[in-house]
Amino acid sequence: MLDCTPKEIRKRTGGMINPAKTCQPIGAMYAALGIHRCLPHSHGSQGCCSYHRMHLSRHFRDPIMASTSSFTEGASVFGGGANLKTAIKNVFAIYNPDIMAVHTTCLSETIGDDLPTFIRTSEVPEGKLVIHANTPSYQGSHVTGFSNMTKGMVNYLSEASLETKKEQANVIPGFVNPGDMREIKRIVKTMGIPFIMFPDTTGVVDTPMTGKYEMFPKGGTTVPELIDTGNSKVTLALGSYASSDAANQLDRKCQVPAVTLKTPIGIKATDEFLMALMNKFTVDVPYELEEERGQLVDIMTDTHFHFHGKKVAIFGDPDIVIAMTEFVLSLGMIPIHVLTGTPGSGGAIGTMVGNFEDEVKSMLKDAGVEGRVKAAGDLFELHQWIKNEPVDLLIGNTYGKYIARAEDIPLVRLGFPILDRSVHSYLPVVGYKGAMRLLEMISNALLERQDRDAKDEDFELVM
Repeated sequence: MLDCTPKEIRKRTGGMINPAKTCQPIGAMYAALGIHRCLPHSHGSQGCCSYHRMHLSRHFRDPIMASTSSFTEGASVFGGGANLKTAIKNVFAIYNPDIMAVHTTCLSETIGDDLPTFIRTSEVPEGKLVIHANTPSYQGSHVTGFSNMTKGMVNYLSEASLETKKEQANVIPGFVNPGDMREIKRIVKTMGIPFIMFPDTTGVVDTPMTGKYEMFPKGGTTVPELIDTGNSKVTLALGSYASSDAANQLDRKCQVPAVTLKTPIGIKATDEFLMALMNKFTVDVPYELEEERGQLVDIMTDTHFHFHGKKVAIFGDPDIVIAMTEFVLSLGMIPIHVLTGTPGSGGAIGTMVGNFEDEVKSMLKDAGVEGRVKAAGDLFELHQWIKNEPVDLLIGNTYGKYIARAEDIPLVRLGFPILDRSVHSYLPVVGYKGAMRLLEMISNALLERQDRDAKDEDFELVM
């Protein structure tokens, strides 16, 4: 079917073909899993919750727990208030979480359910909590949902209870894998800075096999830690689309200054992350991190001829794509097609802080590169771009494999979701260590293609 994608690009007036995103509730569910002993709750039909759990389970290869309001025709007509109140009562009685995080769906949003009132009038046991976020599926993307739920954590839980801020940082990692969160935490710990990461899915969706099932694993940000975020000295929001809204809300509510940075993918973005920590806490970068940076520079220098001048197409979540574009430019690669399915700025409902197109175009202009850049795009259009101007490499999630097959292009899998490979969620792509891993992935993909296409007389042992 993809071989039949037309090369001629015609203006489309509506609709998407092969979207480069999924819906808000998936991101909200993932963010809620980053709270210790939290049960995410989908306020909608059973089918919505099942799909979101399945999609996350396929990416992380770990069981994803969530409850649902189980809308039927009656709730669709008369509203889901009774369903939610019953669900809250049953969830605490049967599963006993410390906190429930409720997110809406397109059905409950279309009805206009008043969640704050429903929650306020529900039977919540003493010592237990219920928070919520509005996440209509027909606006934004899964990144928007992650942002909205993280902002909900701030709205409900963060408190400024001290006159003087603590010498600690808040770190909002963005929509990244638990392997990336572990690496970010390792970097901050190595810097010797106390911190609270939220949400934190380490130890939740990357749990070890122990022979005993635990519905609520050991990982996640605890409720007391979330409350204490209002006493921190600064919030570092890693990725403007997934993290900025919560950081800015924390500034407004608790006067915790927000610093928005790129997701620390590649040498430049990681440098900026470390410099921000240095400037706010007047600490030195330890030799351990200096050594890792030096190793990365050495690898980039040794292998520059693998990457230089190679044309690349990148798609996926905006924060990942922006940082990855910056990284491939530092390798001498030419990103001529850059696309995200998440809407850019412009005031539409469901969009967040940031302007994807302007930010990427500025990078390309500074590097002297001409390329196509689009927010709220789809993979049909990306395929057409590639047909008109071929590339040497495609970087993106599993859904790019169809384009890679149709156009015979190497694919480096990056971002969410990755459904046809495993282990990726345990290994970082952030920080200097993550950049080394990305270098290996990109280099291997290009060199394997070179080996495959080489004539017998050009089949080299040393490359």
